[in-house]
Amino acid sequence: MATNWKEIERQYYMQVVRRQPVVIVRGKGTVVWDDFGKEYLDFTAGWAVNNVGHSNSAVAEAIANQAQTLLQTSNQFFTIPQLDLAQLLIDNSCMERVFFCNSGAEANEGAIKLAKKYGKLHLNGAYEIITALNSFHGRTMMNVSATGQPHYQQNFAPIPAGFTHVDFGDIAGIKTATTDRTVAVMLEPVQGEGGVRIPPPNYLKQVRDWCDEKNLLLIFDEVQTGMGRLGTLFGYQSFGVEPDIITLAKALGGGVPIGAFLANEKAAVFEPGDHGSTFGGNALTCAAAHAATKYTIENNLSDKASRMGEILGSGLEEIKRANPNTVADVRGMGLLWAIEYTSDISASVMAACNKAGLLLGILGTNGNRLMPPLTVSKDEINTAMERLDTGLKAVSN
Repeated sequence: MATNWKEIERQYYMQVVRRQPVVIVRGKGTVVWDDFGKEYLDFTAGWAVNNVGHSNSAVAEAIANQAQTLLQTSNQFFTIPQLDLAQLLIDNSCMERVFFCNSGAEANEGAIKLAKKYGKLHLNGAYEIITALNSFHGRTMMNVSATGQPHYQQNFAPIPAGFTHVDFGDIAGIKTATTDRTVAVMLEPVQGEGGVRIPPPNYLKQVRDWCDEKNLLLIFDEVQTGMGRLGTLFGYQSFGVEPDIITLAKALGGGVPIGAFLANEKAAVFEPGDHGSTFGGNALTCAAAHAATKYTIENNLSDKASRMGEILGSGLEEIKRANPNTVADVRGMGLLWAIEYTSDISASVMAACNKAGLLLGILGTNGNRLMPPLTVSKDEINTAMERLDTGLKAVSN
């Protein structure tokens, strides 16, 4: 008799996620299999984590080799995988210093902490950070406060102070919100969880110019947009704007939990004792992240994301034309896309697509997010579009 994993979850696990009723046991590339052997095309990629594909052989080999060599010491000592990864990221970005942690939330916490020290040293103690409405920066209390979505905050009040939220894309709003207490502006180059919102032309450049004028730091939360997802290795490169700090996680580790915040010399104001992490940058996760990053660079996955993104975008536009009463909008870039509906049917569409063999992400109640591995093929995209159309028709008919 098969084990009832869903019942075990219901009995033992904190109920914090509305899971799709699929128990995934194995994956390879873009394909995953459930505990009954059913095959699915995975267009969630572990919430934009598995950029190099499930069970990538280069990452798996790096993990296996490192697991038999050295797992953990502490940051009291030098370790080679950590420094190899640091050099690879810095050499391929506009940044000059890096710190490794364990998640995107930790990376954003570190960036916020770095900005606050910068304000203490260079802006007369300024500490407030401007972020965008509909942003998402993580689940820790500080990041809940930074996130510009009230429903993430209301159950946990009082939340930490020090954040002002303005409309994404509104440079005038940022200028109006800037005071002598402002130390930084923190934005996602493309808003992911908040709806796959693309910034208006020149917006990020205008923000950069404003930060330069006021001596503020510009922080880009690249937890979802980094590591090739938008069609460039880092999202900032897609817009030709260099921030002072960027945060990474998700795809950085190729499937293992690791985060990072990177800074230029201006912003890298930490001194010994200012920050730390027991597990941050440990040998195992850094070896995996180095393999995943090297694989992304050497196989030009950023360029592939751009090419495959055009095919995915065209496929979604065709679905929109074929379903005018159901689909209100499609938008995205690289391999980060949203399909928005005319009514609250996202959960029903997701369920119908599961049945058809396609896994999607959620986008509120009236949309789904598509973020396949960057290794996805044209044939897989075309098959996914057929399954998405099948799911839509099953719900709308």
